[in-house]
Amino acid sequence: MFTFPRIPASKDLPMLFVRLLRKAEVTDPMGYGRLSVGTALRHRVSELGIRLGRLERGEGNSISDVPGVSVGHTTLIQGEGRLTVGQGPIRTGVTVILPHDRNVYREKVRAGVHVHNGAGELTGALQVMEWGILETPIALTSSLNVGLVHDSIVEFMLQQNPTIGDQDDVILPVVGECDDSYLNDIQGRHVKREHLFEAVSTAGKEVAEGSVGAGTGMSALGFKAGIGTASRKVAGSNLVLGALVLANFGGELHVDGVPVGRELGLRDTQRASRSIITVIATNAYLSSSQLRRIAARVPLALGRVGSLSANSSGDISIAFSTADRIGLLGEPVTAASHQVDWSILDELFAATVEATEEAILNSIFSSETMKGRDDHTSLGLPVDDVLEIMRKYGKL
Repeated sequence: MFTFPRIPASKDLPMLFVRLLRKAEVTDPMGYGRLSVGTALRHRVSELGIRLGRLERGEGNSISDVPGVSVGHTTLIQGEGRLTVGQGPIRTGVTVILPHDRNVYREKVRAGVHVHNGAGELTGALQVMEWGILETPIALTSSLNVGLVHDSIVEFMLQQNPTIGDQDDVILPVVGECDDSYLNDIQGRHVKREHLFEAVSTAGKEVAEGSVGAGTGMSALGFKAGIGTASRKVAGSNLVLGALVLANFGGELHVDGVPVGRELGLRDTQRASRSIITVIATNAYLSSSQLRRIAARVPLALGRVGSLSANSSGDISIAFSTADRIGLLGEPVTAASHQVDWSILDELFAATVEATEEAILNSIFSSETMKGRDDHTSLGLPVDDVLEIMRKYGKL
Protein backbone atom coordinates (compact mmCIF):
# COMPACT_ATOMS: atom_id res chain seq x y z
CA MET A 1 0.00 0.00 0.00
CA PHE A 2 1.17 3.49 -0.69
CA THR A 3 -0.19 7.03 -0.51
CA PHE A 4 -0.03 9.70 -3.18
CA PRO A 5 2.22 12.67 -2.39
CA ARG A 6 0.51 15.91 -1.54
CA ILE A 7 -0.70 17.78 -4.59
CA PRO A 8 -0.88 21.57 -4.61
CA ALA A 9 -4.11 23.20 -5.66
CA SER A 10 -4.07 25.16 -8.90
CA LYS A 11 -6.54 26.90 -11.16
CA ASP A 12 -6.14 23.99 -13.58
CA LEU A 13 -7.09 21.31 -11.04
CA PRO A 14 -10.53 21.55 -9.36
CA MET A 15 -10.37 21.49 -5.56
CA LEU A 16 -12.53 18.37 -5.55
CA PHE A 17 -9.83 16.44 -7.39
CA VAL A 18 -7.13 17.80 -5.11
CA ARG A 19 -9.11 16.77 -2.03
CA LEU A 20 -9.84 13.31 -3.38
CA LEU A 21 -6.31 12.65 -4.52
CA ARG A 22 -4.97 13.71 -1.14
CA LYS A 23 -7.23 11.09 0.44
CA ALA A 24 -6.59 8.38 -2.14
CA GLU A 25 -4.86 5.14 -1.28
CA VAL A 26 -3.82 2.34 -3.60
CA THR A 27 -4.37 -1.22 -2.45
CA ASP A 28 -2.85 -4.00 -4.52
CA PRO A 29 -3.79 -7.38 -3.06
CA MET A 30 -3.87 -9.13 -6.45
CA GLY A 31 -1.31 -7.15 -8.40
CA TYR A 32 -4.03 -5.20 -10.20
CA GLY A 33 -3.20 -1.74 -8.90
CA ARG A 34 -6.75 -1.03 -7.70
CA LEU A 35 -7.15 2.49 -6.34
CA SER A 36 -9.82 3.35 -3.78
CA VAL A 37 -10.89 6.68 -2.36
CA GLY A 38 -11.15 7.17 1.38
CA THR A 39 -14.82 8.09 1.55
CA ALA A 40 -16.81 7.19 4.62
CA LEU A 41 -19.64 5.47 2.76
CA ARG A 42 -19.98 3.39 -0.40
CA HIS A 43 -23.56 2.22 -0.74
CA ARG A 44 -26.51 2.11 -3.10
CA VAL A 45 -28.71 5.19 -3.16
CA SER A 46 -31.55 3.45 -1.31
CA GLU A 47 -29.21 2.57 1.59
CA LEU A 48 -28.30 6.23 2.12
CA GLY A 49 -31.80 7.55 2.73
CA ILE A 50 -32.16 9.20 -0.68
CA ARG A 51 -35.71 8.74 -1.93
CA LEU A 52 -36.22 9.04 -5.69
CA GLY A 53 -39.78 9.30 -7.01
CA ARG A 54 -43.01 8.07 -5.45
CA LEU A 55 -43.23 4.39 -6.44
CA GLU A 56 -42.19 1.55 -4.15
CA ARG A 57 -38.93 -0.18 -4.94
CA GLY A 58 -38.95 -3.87 -5.84
CA GLU A 59 -37.87 -6.47 -3.31
CA GLY A 60 -34.24 -6.47 -4.43
CA ASN A 61 -34.41 -3.09 -6.18
CA SER A 62 -32.96 -4.78 -9.27
CA ILE A 63 -33.88 -5.77 -12.81
CA SER A 64 -33.86 -9.34 -11.51
CA ASP A 65 -36.96 -8.55 -9.45
CA VAL A 66 -38.80 -9.28 -12.71
CA PRO A 67 -39.54 -13.02 -12.49
CA GLY A 68 -37.18 -15.07 -14.62
CA VAL A 69 -34.67 -12.31 -15.39
CA SER A 70 -31.04 -12.95 -14.43
CA VAL A 71 -27.74 -11.11 -14.93
CA GLY A 72 -24.16 -12.33 -15.22
CA HIS A 73 -20.83 -10.50 -15.36
CA THR A 74 -17.27 -11.31 -16.28
CA THR A 75 -14.85 -8.65 -15.04
CA LEU A 76 -11.33 -8.27 -16.42
CA ILE A 77 -8.83 -6.17 -14.43
CA GLN A 78 -5.13 -6.69 -15.00
CA GLY A 79 -1.94 -4.67 -15.08
CA GLU A 80 -1.11 -1.04 -14.45
CA GLY A 81 0.96 1.80 -15.81
CA ARG A 82 1.87 2.51 -19.40
CA LEU A 83 -0.38 1.15 -22.17
CA THR A 84 0.95 -1.74 -24.23
CA VAL A 85 -1.66 -2.64 -26.84
CA GLY A 86 -2.71 -6.25 -26.50
CA GLN A 87 -1.29 -6.59 -23.00
CA GLY A 88 -2.98 -3.88 -20.96
CA PRO A 89 -3.67 -2.39 -18.56
CA ILE A 90 -7.04 -4.14 -18.89
CA ARG A 91 -10.19 -2.60 -17.40
CA THR A 92 -13.12 -4.16 -19.23
CA GLY A 93 -15.62 -7.02 -19.25
CA VAL A 94 -18.99 -8.29 -20.41
CA THR A 95 -22.47 -8.30 -18.88
CA VAL A 96 -25.31 -10.58 -19.99
CA ILE A 97 -29.05 -10.19 -19.31
CA LEU A 98 -31.16 -13.33 -19.70
CA PRO A 99 -34.92 -12.70 -20.12
CA HIS A 100 -35.81 -16.06 -18.55
CA ASP A 101 -34.23 -19.36 -17.55
CA ARG A 102 -35.33 -21.30 -20.63
CA ASN A 103 -34.21 -21.31 -24.27
CA VAL A 104 -34.90 -17.73 -25.40
CA TYR A 105 -34.67 -18.68 -29.10
CA ARG A 106 -37.52 -21.16 -28.69
CA GLU A 107 -39.41 -18.98 -26.22
CA LYS A 108 -38.97 -15.44 -27.52
CA VAL A 109 -40.25 -12.39 -25.66
CA ARG A 110 -41.83 -9.19 -26.92
CA ALA A 111 -39.50 -6.18 -27.04
CA GLY A 112 -39.07 -2.62 -28.28
CA VAL A 113 -36.11 -0.32 -28.92
CA HIS A 114 -35.70 3.45 -28.70
CA VAL A 115 -32.72 5.41 -30.02
CA HIS A 116 -32.47 8.81 -28.38
CA ASN A 117 -29.06 9.65 -29.82
CA GLY A 118 -27.60 7.20 -32.28
CA ALA A 119 -23.82 7.58 -31.91
CA GLY A 120 -23.55 4.05 -30.54
CA GLU A 121 -24.31 0.43 -31.32
CA LEU A 122 -26.97 -2.08 -30.35
CA THR A 123 -26.66 -4.97 -32.77
CA GLY A 124 -29.88 -6.73 -33.67
CA ALA A 125 -31.89 -3.58 -32.90
CA LEU A 126 -33.35 -3.33 -36.41
CA GLN A 127 -34.85 -6.81 -36.15
CA VAL A 128 -36.27 -6.03 -32.71
CA MET A 129 -37.83 -2.87 -34.16
CA GLU A 130 -39.24 -4.77 -37.14
CA TRP A 131 -40.50 -7.95 -35.49
CA GLY A 132 -41.03 -6.65 -31.96
CA ILE A 133 -39.39 -9.70 -30.38
CA LEU A 134 -36.17 -10.61 -28.60
CA GLU A 135 -34.73 -14.09 -29.28
CA THR A 136 -31.20 -13.96 -27.80
CA PRO A 137 -29.68 -12.85 -24.51
CA ILE A 138 -28.68 -9.17 -24.32
CA ALA A 139 -24.95 -8.58 -23.92
CA LEU A 140 -23.12 -5.36 -23.01
CA THR A 141 -19.40 -4.75 -23.51
CA SER A 142 -16.64 -2.42 -24.70
CA SER A 143 -17.05 -0.71 -28.10
CA LEU A 144 -14.31 -2.59 -29.94
CA ASN A 145 -15.35 -5.93 -28.42
CA VAL A 146 -18.84 -5.96 -29.96
CA GLY A 147 -17.85 -8.28 -32.82
CA LEU A 148 -16.19 -10.84 -30.55
CA VAL A 149 -19.10 -10.87 -28.11
CA HIS A 150 -21.59 -11.09 -31.00
CA ASP A 151 -19.72 -14.12 -32.36
CA SER A 152 -19.63 -15.70 -28.91
CA ILE A 153 -23.40 -15.36 -28.51
CA VAL A 154 -23.86 -16.98 -31.92
CA GLU A 155 -21.75 -19.92 -30.75
CA PHE A 156 -23.66 -20.17 -27.47
CA MET A 157 -27.01 -20.10 -29.29
CA LEU A 158 -25.86 -22.71 -31.84
CA GLN A 159 -24.89 -25.04 -29.02
CA GLN A 160 -28.39 -24.65 -27.59
CA ASN A 161 -30.11 -24.73 -30.99
CA PRO A 162 -28.22 -26.71 -33.66
CA THR A 163 -31.04 -26.09 -36.19
CA ILE A 164 -30.38 -22.31 -36.38
CA GLY A 165 -29.49 -21.41 -39.97
CA ASP A 166 -30.39 -24.92 -41.15
CA GLN A 167 -33.98 -25.87 -40.43
CA ASP A 168 -34.77 -22.61 -38.59
CA ASP A 169 -34.11 -18.89 -39.12
CA VAL A 170 -30.75 -17.33 -38.38
CA ILE A 171 -30.28 -15.11 -35.32
CA LEU A 172 -29.10 -11.53 -34.90
CA PRO A 173 -27.72 -11.23 -31.33
CA VAL A 174 -28.37 -8.07 -29.32
CA VAL A 175 -25.08 -6.54 -28.15
CA GLY A 176 -24.73 -2.99 -26.77
CA GLU A 177 -21.52 -1.07 -26.19
CA CYS A 178 -19.86 1.88 -24.52
CA ASP A 179 -16.34 3.26 -24.94
CA ASP A 180 -13.98 2.36 -22.08
CA SER A 181 -10.78 3.52 -23.82
CA TYR A 182 -9.95 6.12 -21.13
CA LEU A 183 -9.10 3.36 -18.64
CA ASN A 184 -8.81 0.24 -20.77
CA ASP A 185 -6.58 -1.18 -23.49
CA ILE A 186 -9.54 -1.07 -25.84
CA GLN A 187 -7.52 -2.03 -28.92
CA GLY A 188 -6.53 -5.26 -27.19
CA ARG A 189 -10.16 -6.52 -27.38
CA HIS A 190 -9.70 -8.68 -24.33
CA VAL A 191 -13.24 -10.06 -23.95
CA LYS A 192 -13.22 -13.54 -25.49
CA ARG A 193 -15.58 -16.47 -25.98
CA GLU A 194 -14.87 -17.95 -22.55
CA HIS A 195 -15.74 -14.67 -20.85
CA LEU A 196 -19.16 -14.51 -22.52
CA PHE A 197 -19.83 -18.16 -21.62
CA GLU A 198 -18.78 -17.49 -18.03
CA ALA A 199 -21.16 -14.53 -17.75
CA VAL A 200 -24.03 -16.66 -19.07
CA SER A 201 -23.26 -19.65 -16.85
CA THR A 202 -22.98 -17.54 -13.68
CA ALA A 203 -26.04 -15.37 -14.32
CA GLY A 204 -28.28 -15.09 -11.28
CA LYS A 205 -30.64 -12.92 -9.26
CA GLU A 206 -27.93 -11.06 -7.34
CA VAL A 207 -26.75 -8.22 -9.59
CA ALA A 208 -23.36 -6.70 -8.79
CA GLU A 209 -23.03 -2.99 -9.59
CA GLY A 210 -20.37 -0.42 -10.31
CA SER A 211 -17.03 -1.45 -11.83
CA VAL A 212 -18.08 -4.96 -12.85
CA GLY A 213 -18.64 -6.69 -16.16
CA ALA A 214 -19.13 -4.29 -19.03
CA GLY A 215 -19.02 -1.41 -16.54
CA THR A 216 -15.46 -2.09 -15.40
CA GLY A 217 -13.84 0.73 -17.39
CA MET A 218 -16.78 3.13 -17.60
CA SER A 219 -17.35 6.61 -16.08
CA ALA A 220 -20.35 8.92 -15.98
CA LEU A 221 -21.12 12.51 -15.01
CA GLY A 222 -17.52 13.11 -13.93
CA PHE A 223 -17.07 10.05 -11.72
CA LYS A 224 -16.35 6.34 -11.90
CA ALA A 225 -19.51 4.49 -12.90
CA GLY A 226 -20.48 1.34 -14.78
CA ILE A 227 -23.35 -1.08 -14.13
CA GLY A 228 -26.37 0.05 -12.11
CA THR A 229 -29.81 -1.41 -11.53
CA ALA A 230 -33.10 -0.60 -9.76
CA SER A 231 -36.77 -1.55 -9.88
CA ARG A 232 -40.25 -0.28 -9.12
CA LYS A 233 -43.56 -1.94 -8.24
CA VAL A 234 -46.90 -0.91 -9.69
CA ALA A 235 -49.28 -0.28 -6.79
CA GLY A 236 -52.19 -2.66 -6.40
CA SER A 237 -50.75 -5.32 -8.70
CA ASN A 238 -48.03 -7.94 -8.96
CA LEU A 239 -46.34 -5.98 -11.73
CA VAL A 240 -42.73 -4.91 -11.45
CA LEU A 241 -40.40 -3.06 -13.79
CA GLY A 242 -36.62 -3.15 -13.55
CA ALA A 243 -33.83 -1.19 -15.22
CA LEU A 244 -30.17 -2.00 -15.79
CA VAL A 245 -27.77 0.59 -17.20
CA LEU A 246 -24.27 0.63 -18.63
CA ALA A 247 -23.46 4.25 -17.74
CA ASN A 248 -20.60 6.04 -19.50
CA PHE A 249 -21.82 9.54 -20.34
CA GLY A 250 -21.07 13.13 -19.41
CA GLY A 251 -22.83 16.12 -17.91
CA GLU A 252 -23.28 17.74 -14.52
CA LEU A 253 -24.35 15.28 -11.83
CA HIS A 254 -27.77 15.85 -10.23
CA VAL A 255 -29.15 13.73 -7.40
CA ASP A 256 -32.88 14.06 -6.72
CA GLY A 257 -32.78 17.50 -8.34
CA VAL A 258 -29.77 18.68 -6.34
CA PRO A 259 -26.89 20.05 -8.49
CA VAL A 260 -24.27 17.89 -6.81
CA GLY A 261 -21.73 18.29 -9.58
CA ARG A 262 -21.93 22.08 -9.36
CA GLU A 263 -21.68 22.02 -5.57
CA LEU A 264 -18.57 19.87 -5.85
CA GLY A 265 -17.14 22.20 -8.47
CA LEU A 266 -17.09 19.54 -11.15
CA ARG A 267 -18.66 19.19 -14.56
CA ASP A 268 -17.59 16.29 -16.76
CA THR A 269 -16.38 17.65 -20.09
CA GLN A 270 -13.64 15.18 -20.93
CA ARG A 271 -16.05 12.28 -21.38
CA ALA A 272 -19.19 14.25 -22.21
CA SER A 273 -19.64 12.57 -25.58
CA ARG A 274 -19.77 8.97 -24.39
CA SER A 275 -22.82 6.77 -24.04
CA ILE A 276 -25.39 4.83 -22.04
CA ILE A 277 -27.20 1.60 -22.84
CA THR A 278 -30.37 0.93 -20.83
CA VAL A 279 -32.22 -2.38 -20.53
CA ILE A 280 -35.79 -2.35 -19.17
CA ALA A 281 -37.61 -5.54 -18.14
CA THR A 282 -41.16 -6.03 -16.87
CA ASN A 283 -43.65 -8.81 -16.25
CA ALA A 284 -46.53 -6.66 -17.50
CA TYR A 285 -48.43 -7.84 -20.58
CA LEU A 286 -47.37 -5.31 -23.20
CA SER A 287 -47.37 -5.16 -26.97
CA SER A 288 -44.15 -4.48 -28.84
CA SER A 289 -45.39 -0.97 -29.56
CA GLN A 290 -46.03 -0.34 -25.88
CA LEU A 291 -42.56 -1.65 -25.02
CA ARG A 292 -41.04 0.75 -27.54
CA ARG A 293 -42.90 3.55 -25.76
CA ILE A 294 -41.55 2.30 -22.42
CA ALA A 295 -38.01 2.46 -23.83
CA ALA A 296 -38.70 5.99 -25.10
CA ARG A 297 -39.20 7.21 -21.50
CA VAL A 298 -35.59 6.44 -20.55
CA PRO A 299 -34.23 9.82 -21.80
CA LEU A 300 -36.41 11.58 -19.21
CA ALA A 301 -34.29 9.91 -16.54
CA LEU A 302 -31.08 10.95 -18.30
CA GLY A 303 -32.16 14.56 -18.05
CA ARG A 304 -32.91 14.17 -14.35
CA VAL A 305 -29.35 13.07 -13.54
CA GLY A 306 -27.73 15.78 -15.66
CA SER A 307 -27.16 14.42 -19.17
CA LEU A 308 -27.63 16.60 -22.24
CA SER A 309 -27.18 13.68 -24.70
CA ALA A 310 -24.06 15.08 -26.32
CA ASN A 311 -23.50 14.93 -30.07
CA SER A 312 -21.33 11.80 -29.92
CA SER A 313 -23.26 10.04 -27.18
CA GLY A 314 -25.01 6.77 -27.97
CA ASP A 315 -28.16 6.84 -25.83
CA ILE A 316 -30.02 3.64 -26.68
CA SER A 317 -32.61 1.67 -24.71
CA ILE A 318 -34.34 -1.69 -25.14
CA ALA A 319 -37.39 -2.91 -23.19
CA PHE A 320 -38.82 -6.41 -23.02
CA SER A 321 -41.69 -8.19 -21.28
CA THR A 322 -41.47 -11.67 -19.80
CA ALA A 323 -45.24 -12.13 -19.67
CA ASP A 324 -45.81 -13.43 -23.19
CA ARG A 325 -43.51 -15.99 -24.82
CA ILE A 326 -43.59 -16.78 -28.52
CA GLY A 327 -42.47 -19.97 -30.27
CA LEU A 328 -40.40 -20.49 -33.41
CA LEU A 329 -43.39 -20.13 -35.73
CA GLY A 330 -45.04 -17.30 -33.85
CA GLU A 331 -47.26 -19.58 -31.81
CA PRO A 332 -47.93 -18.64 -28.17
CA VAL A 333 -45.91 -20.59 -25.61
CA THR A 334 -47.61 -19.02 -22.61
CA ALA A 335 -51.32 -18.40 -22.01
CA ALA A 336 -53.07 -15.94 -24.32
CA SER A 337 -51.93 -12.43 -23.49
CA HIS A 338 -53.77 -9.18 -23.08
CA GLN A 339 -52.59 -5.58 -23.07
CA VAL A 340 -52.56 -3.53 -19.90
CA ASP A 341 -54.97 -0.66 -19.60
CA TRP A 342 -53.84 2.91 -20.12
CA SER A 343 -53.78 3.85 -16.44
CA ILE A 344 -51.35 1.07 -15.62
CA LEU A 345 -49.29 2.01 -18.67
CA ASP A 346 -48.82 5.49 -17.22
CA GLU A 347 -47.59 3.89 -14.00
CA LEU A 348 -45.10 1.82 -16.00
CA PHE A 349 -43.87 5.00 -17.68
CA ALA A 350 -43.27 6.50 -14.24
CA ALA A 351 -41.58 3.30 -13.08
CA THR A 352 -39.26 3.44 -16.10
CA VAL A 353 -38.11 6.98 -15.33
CA GLU A 354 -37.66 6.36 -11.60
CA ALA A 355 -35.90 3.00 -11.94
CA THR A 356 -33.56 4.27 -14.67
CA GLU A 357 -32.67 7.39 -12.68
CA GLU A 358 -31.84 5.31 -9.62
CA ALA A 359 -29.95 2.71 -11.64
CA ILE A 360 -27.68 5.42 -13.07
CA LEU A 361 -27.00 6.83 -9.61
CA ASN A 362 -26.37 3.33 -8.22
CA SER A 363 -23.75 2.80 -10.91
CA ILE A 364 -21.92 5.88 -9.61
CA PHE A 365 -22.51 5.51 -5.86
CA SER A 366 -21.36 1.87 -6.01
CA SER A 367 -18.10 2.56 -7.87
CA GLU A 368 -14.72 3.20 -6.31
CA THR A 369 -11.89 5.18 -7.83
CA MET A 370 -10.05 3.25 -10.56
CA LYS A 371 -6.67 3.82 -12.14
CA GLY A 372 -6.18 2.41 -15.62
CA ARG A 373 -4.04 2.74 -18.72
CA ASP A 374 -1.26 5.34 -18.65
CA ASP A 375 -2.29 6.03 -15.04
CA HIS A 376 -5.57 7.59 -16.20
CA THR A 377 -7.75 7.85 -13.10
CA SER A 378 -11.52 7.95 -12.79
CA LEU A 379 -12.45 9.17 -9.32
CA GLY A 380 -15.09 7.58 -7.17
CA LEU A 381 -17.91 9.80 -5.99
CA PRO A 382 -17.13 11.35 -2.57
CA VAL A 383 -20.28 9.93 -1.03
CA ASP A 384 -19.85 11.52 2.39
CA ASP A 385 -19.50 14.97 0.75
CA VAL A 386 -22.59 14.29 -1.37
CA LEU A 387 -24.63 13.45 1.72
CA GLU A 388 -23.63 16.79 3.26
CA ILE A 389 -24.84 18.54 0.12
CA MET A 390 -28.12 16.59 0.17
CA ARG A 391 -28.71 17.65 3.78
CA LYS A 392 -27.98 21.25 2.85
CA TYR A 393 -30.82 21.04 0.29
CA GLY A 394 -33.18 19.29 2.71
CA LYS A 395 -33.18 16.02 0.77
CA LEU A 396 -32.20 13.71 3.62
